[in-house]
Amino acid sequence: MDGNDVKVTKASTLEETDRKCPKCGGVMDFDPTTGKMLCPFCDYSEEIAVNNNAPLSAVEMDLESADKTANCNWGAEKKTIICKSCGAETIYDALEVANECPYCGSNQVMPANDENTMAPGGVVPFAITDEQASANFKNWIGKKFFCPKLAKESARPDSFKGIYLPYWTFDAQTDSKYEAQYGVERQVKTKDHVQTVIDWYPSKGSFSKFFDDELVIGTNQHDTQMLKCIEPFNTADNKAYKPEYVAGFAAERYSIGVKDAWQTAKKSISNKILGGISEKVRKKENSNMVRVKDVQTEFSALTYKYLLLPIWCSSFRYNNKVYQFVVNGQTGKVYGRTPVSTIKVIIVILCVLLVLGIIFFMMNN
Repeated sequence: MDGNDVKVTKASTLEETDRKCPKCGGVMDFDPTTGKMLCPFCDYSEEIAVNNNAPLSAVEMDLESADKTANCNWGAEKKTIICKSCGAETIYDALEVANECPYCGSNQVMPANDENTMAPGGVVPFAITDEQASANFKNWIGKKFFCPKLAKESARPDSFKGIYLPYWTFDAQTDSKYEAQYGVERQVKTKDHVQTVIDWYPSKGSFSKFFDDELVIGTNQHDTQMLKCIEPFNTADNKAYKPEYVAGFAAERYSIGVKDAWQTAKKSISNKILGGISEKVRKKENSNMVRVKDVQTEFSALTYKYLLLPIWCSSFRYNNKVYQFVVNGQTGKVYGRTPVSTIKVIIVILCVLLVLGIIFFMMNN
């Protein structure tokens, strides 16, 4: 599709997410503190209805039979949403599945009309408010040694944006056959000195492990490194997807398909298997030196879930530069980028050189 093309899709505002307060008529949002729908105008709240005949959390789906597997390269594609509350038309990025009308404040959930996409199976609701996220940020930046003192004192996060990002989780039973080597040190005396020699011995065996909810982000629209640093999420604490949970927040549809996400998860799982085998050989042979030579792994019982996970996004300014950071909306874990004090870095380098110089002097005297 040409980047200048615009796809127009009309979608009505869903009743569940655009719930009007029965007392004052205001649009209700999801409240992370209580887990209920809350009116921000009069503080009226009500429980989110639960369907006793439906699953309470996301259902594991069979990966081998997955039909909607393609990546979604949305590019500059846009959607036009007609607000049923006030009639205003608003243009959103096609990746967005939830937002609010900028004219009347109505929450809007946009259905995925593309036949190659799927709806989320579950959502991990926000448990941390923007006020708590702000407090966590202040505590986090206060511990950054190389951050200038003035930046710590003056850092004020801009308004927080709560967003649900798409993630895939994978379950897999793994059964591996491996060949490895373990090393044993011995001392060999020569004419001038004692030399350490390592003898390598073969080791082989099997290693089995079940991986539960291996996490892979389903979008390439954000800084993946920052998002990795606020993991983990307790994905087992997800709820079956209901539009009410995203009311008042932005939400994004996946752009990385489930099959490509599985390849990423497979690499991560394979690295963890290598670590598990190394640890097994270390304990079995009582050796800290292990070289894994070959691993053949069979994957079975492959299942996946498509979840929306909560993220708080914000930034702060220092010396006319913007520094972004993110907060895990479930656990409150913070990560971001901060300014670095050149003076502190120089002092640390000089101290290290001084210590090394003293050690060198003592060893030669």
